[in-house]
Amino acid sequence: MMRVLFMGSSEASVQVLRNLLKSPLLKVVGVVTQPDRPSGRKQQLTPCACKAFALEQKLHPLICPEKINAPDVLDQIRALKPDVIVVVAFGQFLGKTLLKIPSHGCINGHFSLLPQYRGASPVQTAIAAGETETGVTIMQMDIGMDDGDILLQAIEPIYSDDTFGSLMDRLSILCAVVMVKALRLMINGKLPRKPQNHAEATYARKYEKHDGLINWNLTSAEIDRHLRAYDPWPGSFTFMPANLTKKGSTGRLKIIEAIILKDAEIPCHCDTDPGTVCSIGPMGPIVATGDGAICLTVLQPEGSRAMDSQSFLNGHKLKVGDRFGVC
Repeated sequence: MMRVLFMGSSEASVQVLRNLLKSPLLKVVGVVTQPDRPSGRKQQLTPCACKAFALEQKLHPLICPEKINAPDVLDQIRALKPDVIVVVAFGQFLGKTLLKIPSHGCINGHFSLLPQYRGASPVQTAIAAGETETGVTIMQMDIGMDDGDILLQAIEPIYSDDTFGSLMDRLSILCAVVMVKALRLMINGKLPRKPQNHAEATYARKYEKHDGLINWNLTSAEIDRHLRAYDPWPGSFTFMPANLTKKGSTGRLKIIEAIILKDAEIPCHCDTDPGTVCSIGPMGPIVATGDGAICLTVLQPEGSRAMDSQSFLNGHKLKVGDRFGVC
């Protein structure tokens, strides 16, 4: 039976850990995850998804280090005598010493078809870029960022209505299946291994909250991809016209859902500055973009819940000519 030490933090990592626990060929000898972090308006210390699952399943030992490469943490890991360390969305870099502890090294489940989209946000970047497919890669970890040898890959389509959340759900399940397959092949000595072509590498940087700001100068298709790539995090937003911004408010307005209008559906007076309300349609305000218009159908004003466009318009007297933009 192969001794597996698991490292992860996100909901996606939980899906993989759950599948590892089901395999009769594997013994999970411990879980390493992130320490509790402040969360919510009250900034209460809250465990990450992986730690919460490990506690629920009474998995032990449970190691939650601030620095994974600290000498005392490495000693704890050595004491567990793992044959392999499985890493999925853990959030810390593993140093050379740690990578060499297991006899089979450390393998990572990455949510792209490497060498494409190495880095922190491969799923969001793929949607925003208009890719029609992505996938998961099981990779032998090396000291660089996602540059180790490819062990297994599986392809997943990106549908026209996929959000970051919906695509991530499917990729998590796919990664869980492919990871167990990789470990089974490893046990039998049949796991393939192929170096990456580093010349073909592309990168997906880490996104921040401010990246959700909508640039109305983009095309309608690009804005649609932006909305889907940042749903549910960090969310897409604009700012209310100055005349509708309440005193003491930033005027921040989340755009939850929108519809791209076909040429025949676009009012003739939408040939105006991007971000400008050119019509109030039955499904919501129609806003000019860099090449056309989109209809905003679900919105969330600052300090309020998400609401349909009619509810929004009942409380916000938006009119033709008003312009969304930066504060």
